[in-house]
Amino acid sequence: GTSSVRFLVFAAKTAEVLTYHQKEIKQITPHEGWVEQDPLEILESTKECINQTIENLKRLDIDPEDIVATGITNQRETTVVWNPETGLPLHNAIVWLDVRTAETVDKLVENVRDHNKECLKQLCGLPISTYFSATKMRWMMDNIEDVKTAVDNKKCYFGTVDSWLIWQLTGGKNGGTHVTDVTNASRTMLMNIKTLKWDPHLLKFFNIPAHVLPEIKSSSEIYGYMEDTSLKGVPISGCLGDQQAALVGQMCFEQGQAKNTYGTGCFLLYNTGTSLVLSSHGLLTTVGYKMGADAPVIYALEGSIAVAGVAVRWLRDNLQILNDVKDSKPLAENSHSPGDVVFVPAFSGLYAPYWRQDARSVICGVTEETTKGHIIRAALEATCFQTRDILEAMNKDCGIPLRQLLVDGGMTANDFLMQQQADLVGIPVIRPSMAETTALGAAMAAGSAKGIEVWNLKDVHTVPVDTFLPTISEDERDYKYSRWKMAIERSLGWSITEEKKLLGGTTPWAQSTSAMRPTCKKQ
Repeated sequence: GTSSVRFLVFAAKTAEVLTYHQKEIKQITPHEGWVEQDPLEILESTKECINQTIENLKRLDIDPEDIVATGITNQRETTVVWNPETGLPLHNAIVWLDVRTAETVDKLVENVRDHNKECLKQLCGLPISTYFSATKMRWMMDNIEDVKTAVDNKKCYFGTVDSWLIWQLTGGKNGGTHVTDVTNASRTMLMNIKTLKWDPHLLKFFNIPAHVLPEIKSSSEIYGYMEDTSLKGVPISGCLGDQQAALVGQMCFEQGQAKNTYGTGCFLLYNTGTSLVLSSHGLLTTVGYKMGADAPVIYALEGSIAVAGVAVRWLRDNLQILNDVKDSKPLAENSHSPGDVVFVPAFSGLYAPYWRQDARSVICGVTEETTKGHIIRAALEATCFQTRDILEAMNKDCGIPLRQLLVDGGMTANDFLMQQQADLVGIPVIRPSMAETTALGAAMAAGSAKGIEVWNLKDVHTVPVDTFLPTISEDERDYKYSRWKMAIERSLGWSITEEKKLLGGTTPWAQSTSAMRPTCKKQ
């Protein structure tokens, strides 16, 4: 994930977690809106987690030789560049929620007809945004001399975190495999969403050479074999972006099923089957999974929310009104009269369905009666309101409202949050008792790969769940949501790039949200 690395061992078929080890990783913020991580720290933390987990297995009298395959799931869009001759990074990884590329995005959008940020959706399913990998790579090539020189000399590899880890773990500079899977590639803005190949028109648009790119593979096949750590010789045979892995781990294999993952951000994926749906309402078209080289590709619509759990950590670390994120539940619950306090946590702009990089955080409705509990409650409710935004857009795109919402991720341990979610979307919220659905999805992909085949994806296991049912009226639900929409309007237009400030203008993003409506097409 974004904030930690962990390695888990699952029992095939039963999906029982036998043991695991986890290690926090640092986020580096050299400037406002910049978020970086050290690729070497990610790598070394991964190795440490693997080795420590193997030691845990031995203490449980389980033979590590019983491990038949390994899967990788990772934070998506986060961009790593490295020298394949030395194996060393050329720059820190630029994390998915970093917004330093705002001016890069503005320049790209200004050069297209009607300044339409949706102009590439037919090819890649995505709007031009700071979120995706291509703009991060373009920024590094424009601003980091070591990267530009390495690209010019053909001594640069580009990848998302999965590519970096697979290359290093399969040998690195001594023959490591430079690959990615279709789910991660679909988040770069460089892969054609129909052909599942790097697209020459997209490469030309961003001026990124093909020689830096990894080979695109399916989500479930043998990519190579471990050359380092305690698992030397074990195949790496599963790879999915974290949100797609959660879709698999939640066993959303049927068209119309959806899951919502609550972590640093919040991500709702809706399985559209083999149909490629281009959203008219601010959602992303992405690859859900492709379980084998010859398997059909399954697509998804996605609503991406930049700020979820990070808002609660902000209350703890910056405002210091929380000692521990776990305290958010009782403090929010004890705020019995929340009034009309609404918190829009747009620290780095708003993602789906608004796509407004000029938005910034606002807290509305504060009075002299407002307490820290009300602010904490509003921060939790913000995740629920943003989820409703996504569901409203999905209902419009797909025409079939969800009857229940499957959830996972660290924040779902908060019962108050889950009850608020059910109340504010008006449908049951279903939480599995096994929280590690993202890791489970990667394990399922690895175990079902051709040549491994210890896991049959058709064997759907019944997992105990907790169900949260709506407890408020539709009128109360709609009133609360109307206040949220008012607060959203007040969050817009607060940030413009330095270049635009000098010119006395506004960004192409500072426009009415109702004007952002591309044509929806099924392919």
